[in-house]
Amino acid sequence: MKKITAKTSHDSSFSFSRRYFNWKKKFEDDNNEEEILTFSSSHFCEEEEDQLTIQVPAEVPSARAPRKKLPAVAVSKLRSALAVFGKNRSADRSGLGTKVIGTLFGYRRGHVHFAFQDDAKLSPAFLIELATPTSVLVREMASGLVRIALECEKKTEKKGPKLLEEPLWRTYCNGKKCGYAMRRECGPVEWKVLKALEPISMGAGVLPCNGDVDGVGSEGELMYMRARFERVVGSKDSEAFYMMNPDGSGGPELSVYLLRV
Repeated sequence: MKKITAKTSHDSSFSFSRRYFNWKKKFEDDNNEEEILTFSSSHFCEEEEDQLTIQVPAEVPSARAPRKKLPAVAVSKLRSALAVFGKNRSADRSGLGTKVIGTLFGYRRGHVHFAFQDDAKLSPAFLIELATPTSVLVREMASGLVRIALECEKKTEKKGPKLLEEPLWRTYCNGKKCGYAMRRECGPVEWKVLKALEPISMGAGVLPCNGDVDGVGSEGELMYMRARFERVVGSKDSEAFYMMNPDGSGGPELSVYLLRV
């Protein structure tokens, strides 16, 4: 086998070929010699693993499909739907917010009614009739501190009525049991009283008696007290309403507690 050396400027490339290619002679007969080039794959692969360098471009084009732009009408409808959904979630399902209007009214010799409204022009979300006579509650409020606690039974079933929808309550006034209170629907008589008090934001007094109202003569004058209340929701089984005094005076303070026990 003849030894072949490179004497040109391509010695580096020629030495590379010598490392990976073998030159062999094929003897067809005694006079003719033919050199055969063979490829050594094992050495080439091993060397390639050591010296192979792959250049990765700085930014690889994304293979994701281009996003489709929604029409302006569809975008506006989607935003409106999300706004309404968020408003509904933030608002309480009972219709009451954190600041409500509380109205206590009743005839002097009759029973006390208590109504909570989100707005004076709206129907009350919570209206109950207490067993306590109005005159007795007025004497309690004269002391300057009144706590009314309403308790109802906790149901065993998972899906029961909401707290403000409970029909029957045990009543306690300043720790003393005062019978039971019942939830009422706002009828024509109650709505007439609330409409008469609509211009009043805060205060107490007596409404003038009208002859067209049943029972005015036998139960005396219609007394009322209206104020802003702060509503605090502790859980699905507890709520509280605290009367707010904007002037900071030491007037009558009234708090109503709703508990499911």
